[in-house]
Amino acid sequence: MKLGLNKFYDLVEAFENLPTIGKKSAQRLAYHIIMNDNYCGIKIAHSIENALKSIRKCSKCGCMSEHEICEICLDDERESSFICVVQSAKDIFTIEESKQFNGKYFVISHLDEIVLDQFITYIKTNKVKDILFAISPSLSNDAFILFIEDKLKEFDINFTKIAQGVPTGVSLENVDILSLAKAIQSKVLI
Repeated sequence: MKLGLNKFYDLVEAFENLPTIGKKSAQRLAYHIIMNDNYCGIKIAHSIENALKSIRKCSKCGCMSEHEICEICLDDERESSFICVVQSAKDIFTIEESKQFNGKYFVISHLDEIVLDQFITYIKTNKVKDILFAISPSLSNDAFILFIEDKLKEFDINFTKIAQGVPTGVSLENVDILSLAKAIQSKVLI
């Protein structure tokens, strides 16, 4: 039975739309914000509003950025000839936390001609010599890697992928930092 609290249930439903948040967790969060910590709710609302207004994709690599070009792409200390390909910008945060990669990134969330053309331009511009695929192991992702390798066969590039430490079928965001660091250190030729 629903009580006459439509706005409360709207808030619960909004929380339920977030990944990994079920009905009970959504109710606990909504109750906490409404009944125990109004300031927390206002702070969350403002943070969401500011993030939605300010954050976009980097025009070069696809990472998240508050500017047209992200800090990683602008960092001259990073090795621009070594690229790490990820399928989600959030994976970059995980890899950066491992402190095992000092190259640059490129996000390919789906395969289409526009993204591949941007990637090839990126490779030419940065004179890329090494590509590390930091993609969770699976049959479909292996096909993804092979497809990209085939598109880049005209270039003199060494292809590697993360090795042990990342279980098959597990998203990078769910891998502990030690396992991810080991996987990056133990990358293998493809």
